[in-house]
Amino acid sequence: MLFAIICTDRPGALELRKATREKHLAFLEQYKTAILFGGPQLDVNGAPCGSLILLDVPDRAAAEGFAAADPYAAVNLFESVVVRPLRPVFRDGALVE
Repeated sequence: MLFAIICTDRPGALELRKATREKHLAFLEQYKTAILFGGPQLDVNGAPCGSLILLDVPDRAAAEGFAAADPYAAVNLFESVVVRPLRPVFRDGALVE
């Protein structure tokens, strides 16, 4: 099942994000077969201000567990985290039936 994990950084947390980035990337590497897309959201100046991950896991519990285990979550980088299921309609250049 697909899930969007939408995270918003706490204000003023850019240095914390930078300091934790290597641990975050190592964590993502463990899930590379389940991650369809991942990357930072950017503010108007192009600086990271959140994260967006599209994750293919069996259920909501797995998606929430993934989000909670992220090193960014462990250092309280995020002001909010939303885990929302998705139904694909268009994927890899084609409509999905």
